[in-house]
Amino acid sequence: SFSQQPQAKTKLIVGVIVDQMRAEYLYRFQVKFSDDGFKRLMNDGFVCRNTHYNYIPTKTAPGHASVYTGTTPKYHGIIANEWYDRTIKQEINNVDDLSTQTIGGEGSNGQRSPRKMLSTTITDELQLSNDGKSKVISISLKDRGAILPGGHMSDGSYWYDAETGNFITSTYYKQELPAWVEKFNKQGYVKSLLKGGWHTLWPIGSYTESTSDEQAYEKVFHHKNNAAFPYEFRKLSDEDQFNLFQETPFGNTIVAMLAHAALEHEKLGKGDETDFLAISFSSTDKIGHAFGPNSIEIEDAYLRLDQDIASLLHKLDAYTFFLTADHAASDVPQYLINNKVPAGYYSSKNIVTKVNTRLGALFKIDGLVENMSNGQLFLDMDKIEANQLNYNDVLEESKRELYSLEGVFQVL
Repeated sequence: SFSQQPQAKTKLIVGVIVDQMRAEYLYRFQVKFSDDGFKRLMNDGFVCRNTHYNYIPTKTAPGHASVYTGTTPKYHGIIANEWYDRTIKQEINNVDDLSTQTIGGEGSNGQRSPRKMLSTTITDELQLSNDGKSKVISISLKDRGAILPGGHMSDGSYWYDAETGNFITSTYYKQELPAWVEKFNKQGYVKSLLKGGWHTLWPIGSYTESTSDEQAYEKVFHHKNNAAFPYEFRKLSDEDQFNLFQETPFGNTIVAMLAHAALEHEKLGKGDETDFLAISFSSTDKIGHAFGPNSIEIEDAYLRLDQDIASLLHKLDAYTFFLTADHAASDVPQYLINNKVPAGYYSSKNIVTKVNTRLGALFKIDGLVENMSNGQLFLDMDKIEANQLNYNDVLEESKRELYSLEGVFQVL
């Protein structure tokens, strides 16, 4: 029978990506999480444990695109953060779009769009299902973290401009910033969030899930002479504060604050159709790169993010909420070496030089490898053709040289 009542529509979907979050953080830091953030999601929601990304490399841009398109880089076209374009012989960025202009700032940081993404996203499909009546807003510190989840039909995608400490957008979306984003920018939140410095949330001695505070491989901010707590920023120039801000947990807090403002001013979840708020927390990635996944800095960032997520969950009702990561992080090689685990570093530049030296000696032509991008070597096809070399011979000799390098397991 067709007399059943149609199911009430979900009013709002909130999608959260935590940049560089390892699944094990949910368990490793669990004893210190509050009941209202990550633990609430785990206890009251579904935890999908058996999931993985089936492509390489797992980076920010392909991760965000894959989560939101539901397909792989081969199909959605976002194969890395940057990649080598053979036709123009240079690296291109996944969201750069020089046909657009910055809105909300003077520089070029807003010249971005989702045009290089070739598939629709779940946010696009939502809009297509009802002729664009749904409202989609996406927010992140990173341009790609806001642009790719928002899809091609986003009603507003906003990202952080490290030159001004403001959130900006592109003429792809709008000709001017909405009044609420303008107002948010005028509050000077970056400086007020940094004013108290970055101290551990709990007494530092209790961070037993991490290594001791200072490790030789951790990043030293240029205004300090060590990588140890506390971090003070008050005396730094505005320029320095705007830049460093992203590598503190407060970068996540400001994104959560902007999400609160978006919920209120865009009236998300208040209409007849399903709305979508896409949030990507980038500071976890920047802190992870700076200090590594076993640092007190990363643990503190997650304890603070737990609070930011709790504050969002308190505000939401009648919604569907998901949280995932775009990729994780391997251990810092030096950390493994220090613990007698076989590991090491490699240099792309040295690899290209080594392969080119071998090919040069054999074929009497320099520079047959023209680029290495995302662990992939690009042979100079023009040189191979012009000198009537056998492509397969060049390929085989390149592979042979690569296999002689320490740490190379497979060459495809």
